[in-house]
Amino acid sequence: MSFDLAVLAMDESADAAAACAMFERCTSGQHEEGELDERVVGFYERLCSRFPDRPPFAVDSPWMSTPLALGIDHVVMNLSFSSRSDAALKAIEELAAEFRLVIWDPQSQDACLPGQ
Repeated sequence: MSFDLAVLAMDESADAAAACAMFERCTSGQHEEGELDERVVGFYERLCSRFPDRPPFAVDSPWMSTPLALGIDHVVMNLSFSSRSDAALKAIEELAAEFRLVIWDPQSQDACLPGQ
């Protein structure tokens, strides 16, 4: 089994409705054109340095689908429902806080800006 999480480059005042709308836009293939948000790039590079989304994969990779879905303003991750995802979840939360990215959980419809 698996679940999705996304990090979104949004204003700190974004609410769950705005995060949901952005996630839907991103996952429907309606990506905005433009320059990559530096926060998203930093998050993706640091996360993938610990948990590669391209071969060679670690035996305990948390990813159920690779490569991760990367856009100019988001990263969507499909993780396994297992203990191997625990370290990745902690890293996702820490890096989202560091890079001031909103975490969107489409299963629970919750949005949060870690560290607040």
